[in-house]
Amino acid sequence: MKSPVRKMFDGIASRYDFLNHFLSCYQDVLWRRYCCKRLKKMMCGMPRDLNKVRLLDLCGGTGDFANTFRKIFERKSCCKCGCACKCVSENKASRDFVVDPAVIGDFSYGMLAEVKPKKIDAHAVQLDAMKMPFAERQFDVILNGFGMRNVPDARGALLESYRVLDEGGYLCVLEFFSPRNLFNKFFYKVLAPLFIPVMGAFFSGKRDAYEYLVNSIIRFLPVDQFCKMAEECGFEVKQVKMFDGGISFGVFLHKPGNA
Repeated sequence: MKSPVRKMFDGIASRYDFLNHFLSCYQDVLWRRYCCKRLKKMMCGMPRDLNKVRLLDLCGGTGDFANTFRKIFERKSCCKCGCACKCVSENKASRDFVVDPAVIGDFSYGMLAEVKPKKIDAHAVQLDAMKMPFAERQFDVILNGFGMRNVPDARGALLESYRVLDEGGYLCVLEFFSPRNLFNKFFYKVLAPLFIPVMGAFFSGKRDAYEYLVNSIIRFLPVDQFCKMAEECGFEVKQVKMFDGGISFGVFLHKPGNA
């Protein structure tokens, strides 16, 4: 039987991208771009000669994060990293990347059905983030955009991500974490419950879905507790980037190793 949360995401799939962009004033696009540029800078300094990147967009929905990743990683520029930085390896030669066809994994078939019209070079796979159908060390990068808080067991998803990630690889979690400072609490406990469900109902007809999304943020872990959990699962926390006063965060996790 389909879970209520999966049914909810199936029901809003056709309007999901539009409402994400609209409700965040297109900031979600900038957050994804930052995360991908930052990952590329980190990976330019990896000790192993990694040119082909095996990518998993976990809880990937319609594939926006994977699509942004490919555009950033395969973009040519003067420093060959697609960002205004000096990310060169020790021999002063910057690194070119080719991204293998990505795997976009999500539990919602409705969301994955929106991948094909975008013509993304990717395979859409319906899966359980806590029990993925992949061998160990299958991927070099795992993205998780706004999906970790929707997994019933975040620790289980982290452990499973660690299993399928190759040594030296990165997991980037872009998420709305539980509010802790005054601005976050005011935004998510006062403003968001007023306008997000109303706008969601107006554009998608699914007010209850957007009430769930607001409540899922409030119920989720704060970012510092999530980072502690990630370290307990074996990851190194490389960076925590706060966006727009803490409305969202990018958490960059590294699986130790020299592979």
